[in-house]
Amino acid sequence: MLHYKEMGEGTPLVILHGLFGMLDNWQTLGREWAQHYRVILVDLPNHGRSPHTEAMDYDTMAEAVAHLLETLDIHECYLLGHSMGGKVAMHTALTYPGLVKKLVVVDIAPRAYRRGHDDIFAALQTLDPAALSDRSEAAEQLARHLPDPGVQLFLLKNLARKPGGGFQWRMNLPAIFREYDKLVGSVGSPGVTFSGPTLFLRGGRSGYVREEDRADILERFPAAQLATVENAGHWVHAEQPEATQVWVNDFLAE
Repeated sequence: MLHYKEMGEGTPLVILHGLFGMLDNWQTLGREWAQHYRVILVDLPNHGRSPHTEAMDYDTMAEAVAHLLETLDIHECYLLGHSMGGKVAMHTALTYPGLVKKLVVVDIAPRAYRRGHDDIFAALQTLDPAALSDRSEAAEQLARHLPDPGVQLFLLKNLARKPGGGFQWRMNLPAIFREYDKLVGSVGSPGVTFSGPTLFLRGGRSGYVREEDRADILERFPAAQLATVENAGHWVHAEQPEATQVWVNDFLAE
């Protein structure tokens, strides 16, 4: 079963992180929303503290989310996902529409994307976590390949210290690399729609959700509204947490 963290009471709000992420990425906003909702932060397959699996397609991940909800006796929820987690959320809503009361998709469209993480894969594969003495050594090695300190910090959250010394990846890097082409693929099946209320929240400085995606979004999610968080890139919730909170609060309260 997927690893999760629960806080608060009320209507369940289930939150799914993006590629190379973990539930910790949403803890700050999760605590805010927990004042009004039963927040379930989830580690997706091969990420965080969730089980490592061979398969990592959207059918498999949506099924894992549905199984978690069943285990937690959740029959209907608000479902929010960012990036890859947004695709999992979309696929879950399209496949198990009865489980999703409202859907929030953060900075991703249902279409297929070009490969965009090969530099990250290359950098991560140069690291030998077991040989590291501390995180600063890992940061120094990553910096040779990935100059953005924010990206370095985000990726290094995946390092876990081993009991006998050294580190290991929490994420299943070989499986993620192997299944990557599926992860950048489209979600859903032709003709399948989700008619529930849906919010697509994009970053104003991000190119992930374009104006030309609107028709495809509305074809699959006919009740969708598309909103823009200004001065935010792809990491909408990290760059503009207050604006993200307001948009989601207003949408869920409608």
